[in-house]
Amino acid sequence: MTDETALDLDLSGLKCPLPVLRTAKALRGLPEGARLRVSCTDPMAAIDIPNLVRETGDRLDATERDGPLLRFTIRRGGAGPDPAG
Repeated sequence: MTDETALDLDLSGLKCPLPVLRTAKALRGLPEGARLRVSCTDPMAAIDIPNLVRETGDRLDATERDGPLLRFTIRRGGAGPDPAG
């Protein structure tokens, strides 16, 4: 997988905590620098996924909302959580 390709993960219809758990699992399987695009409809994901990204040391490149659909573009980091934050 190159930096320009992204893995798409459609979690539409799943309810908390499944979107964040499946996002975490997908991120663990990606190499550093890879991108993951997550689509989901659970409103709690707007809080849960950014928190997950912050805790794992990955980077949230984009967040979009299209009606009930939330989309997140995440870049896999390699350092783990920021010890200062």
